[in-house]
Amino acid sequence: MAKQITVSNGARIKVIGTGGAGCNAVSRMVREHLRGVEFIAMNTDGQALELTEAMVRVQLGEKTTHCLGAGGDPVIGRKAAEESRESIAEVVAGADMVFVTAGMGGGTGTGSAATIAQMAKKTQALTIAVVTKPFSFEGAHRSRNAEEGIRALMENVDTLIIIPNDRLLELCDKKTSVDDAFKMADEVLHQGVQAIAEVITVPGLINLDFADVRTIMKDAGPAWMSIGRGTGQNRAVDAARQALSSPLLDVSMQGAKGVLFNIAGSSLSLYEVNNAAEVIRQAVDPKANVIFGVVMDPNMGNDVRLTLIATGFRTKEEMVGNDKEKELTRILKGIGDDELDMPSYLRQKQAYQSMRVSPGRHN
Repeated sequence: MAKQITVSNGARIKVIGTGGAGCNAVSRMVREHLRGVEFIAMNTDGQALELTEAMVRVQLGEKTTHCLGAGGDPVIGRKAAEESRESIAEVVAGADMVFVTAGMGGGTGTGSAATIAQMAKKTQALTIAVVTKPFSFEGAHRSRNAEEGIRALMENVDTLIIIPNDRLLELCDKKTSVDDAFKMADEVLHQGVQAIAEVITVPGLINLDFADVRTIMKDAGPAWMSIGRGTGQNRAVDAARQALSSPLLDVSMQGAKGVLFNIAGSSLSLYEVNNAAEVIRQAVDPKANVIFGVVMDPNMGNDVRLTLIATGFRTKEEMVGNDKEKELTRILKGIGDDELDMPSYLRQKQAYQSMRVSPGRHN
């Protein structure tokens, strides 16, 4: 469970964004001034790489692509990463935790992510990938590329968080532009990484140490992420409920063996945090390992944001042969755990709309 500690000699955390979406996510995190993290941008497109805000930049496949990009071809992206293995090894060295973030479906991110993750994992670093699946309107070709990239990535990470972009459409209105939809996808990528890193690196009301996070995410396999927001008197509880009913969380929380959540707000009381934690606790298996952190963010105003990561639905050891193929297919195709006609996020939404915290606990 969570513990209140002072982080003195923190874990060395590196965040690598590869390809266009990955580099965009890293630039957002740099602008957010996320502390205690080293940011690295990698790309085959030299001009795009120059625009990133990461202090460390790695040009992938200079000979393979002549710094002109991968042309949407994951094979070129993979060859570029293989060419640059020495540079990748240099930047991942010495890390305790490495995040690899990318948008799946294009050339560079899709093709290079697995190689980058493989090299990070060879150093014994806890390796976590946070990636997006393309919007349906991007076409079947990008979807196929994404599926192949995700399958390759799964073999080389401890935890793989997949964000289906189509689910984001359910969180915006009909007036949302295509550009804004892609910006939303980049934002969710950055929030997924930030939520995990912050509970270790940012001083707050409640912090966790690296060992806590490693327990949840080591060899955890596929994971799910959702975000909830709340405002007003019951803001923390509302944020927890919204996270549990989010379209991004297309899985039954009862199957999770590990849950990490991060609550961010400008002024949070332990009373509010306890009530939010109780909502999460009631939704998961009593035997699940639940850890959380609380981060004070003055930019939140009166709002609260809760980011939820659920892991351990099936370990890598259990996902062998056809079982592993079925699990990945379920995730990639968005099939619910019990394969009922109604998506699990709708079932959860109905359930949590009816949930109530006992009177007086959050007034």
